[in-house]
Amino acid sequence: MLELLSPLEQWVETRTGLPAPLVTPAVILVVALAADLFTRLVIWRSVHLLEKTRNRWDDTLLLALRRPLWVSIWGIAVIALAALAAQRLDNAWLTGHAPTALWLFVLAMIGWFGIRLTRQIERRLVFPPARHPGTPLDASTASAISKLVGATILTLVTLAALQALGMSLSGLLAFGGVGGLVVGFAARNVLANFFGGLAIHLDNPFKVGDWICSPDREIEGVVEDIGWRLTRIRTFDSRPLYVPNMIFGSIAVVNPSRMLNRRIHESVGLRYRDLDRIGDVVGRIRTMLEQHEGIDRDNLLLVNFQTYGAYSLDILIHAYTRTTDWGEHQAIKQEVLLRVADIVDEAGAAIAMPARELHMADPFPGQASATDDREPNQQEAHAHPTRGERPPSTLDTSRRQSAPEERRARGPLARDTDQDADV
Repeated sequence: MLELLSPLEQWVETRTGLPAPLVTPAVILVVALAADLFTRLVIWRSVHLLEKTRNRWDDTLLLALRRPLWVSIWGIAVIALAALAAQRLDNAWLTGHAPTALWLFVLAMIGWFGIRLTRQIERRLVFPPARHPGTPLDASTASAISKLVGATILTLVTLAALQALGMSLSGLLAFGGVGGLVVGFAARNVLANFFGGLAIHLDNPFKVGDWICSPDREIEGVVEDIGWRLTRIRTFDSRPLYVPNMIFGSIAVVNPSRMLNRRIHESVGLRYRDLDRIGDVVGRIRTMLEQHEGIDRDNLLLVNFQTYGAYSLDILIHAYTRTTDWGEHQAIKQEVLLRVADIVDEAGAAIAMPARELHMADPFPGQASATDDREPNQQEAHAHPTRGERPPSTLDTSRRQSAPEERRARGPLARDTDQDADV
């Protein structure tokens, strides 16, 4: 190389007076600076022009190429200067490894460009520009595909770099096959979680931000992150729940976030004495629901007398709200239930409450009390004494009944004594 550059250096030295050893480095720097300015100007203007075209990916390609190209220009210039210095210093090791270093640098720039292009495509798929309308791709799925493609690019670049360093790929692949079996057996759960995460991204049963639950496990909450090994879920009591991805391959997952409507399913009970009004009540409730703005009339709507309950006549109300927001659904449901109460009241009926009637039988059938044998006037007088009178007590009655018996027992003398006492 020096033999080719020597005539040029001598010619420049005779024309400009610049020392010959500095001619080639100066030429390399000037060429690198010119290439840098040219690429900046061309790419900068081209990006603005390509943004106005109908093609979605041309400006993406230039945006991904811009930085790796600038770094490549100056990196190649530095490697060229280092190789030139090694030749002038007669350093055989540096001179011999300069092509390898240049090839490794080019591989690194190719890998960087591939990863940047993958990220630009991911961003464009998730957030399509207004001038290129399209269906946006799910962010978690796009991120998973981008990571997978990036890992593939890094693997290929690494294999090419190892081959450039003189390593045999056949032996490396053979060792990797045996080692892969051992590592795969030891880390089978890790691999199962990896493929479980890949299946989640491909099947897309849920995404970040979805509310999910499982009837098979105690899993319920909002998905915060879908990784390659774990999925992080925030439960409704604000605790993080980490679920291995392989679990989702063996359980049923319900995704309420993708519901189209929320359901109102209630039963209203009327009293049995309102049986003749139940048809009118059912008709008014159905009319009210059909005219309600929050109720989806295109979906199933049922209002029917359902069954004879234990203490009520049950009316089934089954409808769907237009909104899926939980707060708005609760507000509509409250309004519907209050209107149902007004309709029941306007119809002259009432909502039933649990109640029981107890019928007591006569404990002594066929027997009449002593007071029932008296005349009605006597019974009333006995039951209601006049004002100022004290109703006869049981003690006074017993005393009047026992006085004659005592006199007979005491004889004549006792009777005289009693008469004297009376006087």
